[in-house]
Amino acid sequence: MKRKHGVTELVVTDAVISQDAQVGDSVSVDGVCLTVAKREGDKMFFDVSDETQKSSGAGDLRPGAKVNLEPAMAALGRFGGHFVTGHIDGTGTIESKRAAGGGVIEILIQAPPVIQKYIVKKGSIAVDGVSLTVADVWVGGFSIVIIPHTSGVTTLGAKNRGDSVNLETDIIGKYVEKFVAAYSGNSAGGGANLLNKLREEGFTR
Repeated sequence: MKRKHGVTELVVTDAVISQDAQVGDSVSVDGVCLTVAKREGDKMFFDVSDETQKSSGAGDLRPGAKVNLEPAMAALGRFGGHFVTGHIDGTGTIESKRAAGGGVIEILIQAPPVIQKYIVKKGSIAVDGVSLTVADVWVGGFSIVIIPHTSGVTTLGAKNRGDSVNLETDIIGKYVEKFVAAYSGNSAGGGANLLNKLREEGFTR
């Protein structure tokens, strides 16, 4: 990575994703949505803003580091998982890893409260851009389980205790929070008003 014109240039070499990448395309790099600024053969060039570096692990990348890559899903493409926007909520830290048998690995991740509030057991989360199911949740963290295929084709299998990971929670929870807050208002009785409305509509007893 090198600094230029107020941003940091990130160069990624890849023989698969780069073949179809065009200038202006969006590519997920460790879960961070970046725009292809230039392409030369197998190399893709991205301009990374200071804000992106602060809110993700992009600023910690060093020459030779491996990253997870994924092109943006085409509008007519087959949808087989949860929506990942590439807009990172923040970073977490790997607390521990353990073999769970059959090549399966359980990873425990510490997450800050601002992210933790959107994480639910059996819900979806993207870790370094990899869409995964939350196995369990507790105060201050959560766990995921990765199968041998995921371990082999992403960087998660090589991550170790203390390593930072980019986290993106399910966008549905954020919208629900915003809509409920807007409906209930900020007054002390906002929550009670919402419950009364739900009762009127027959949703609660």
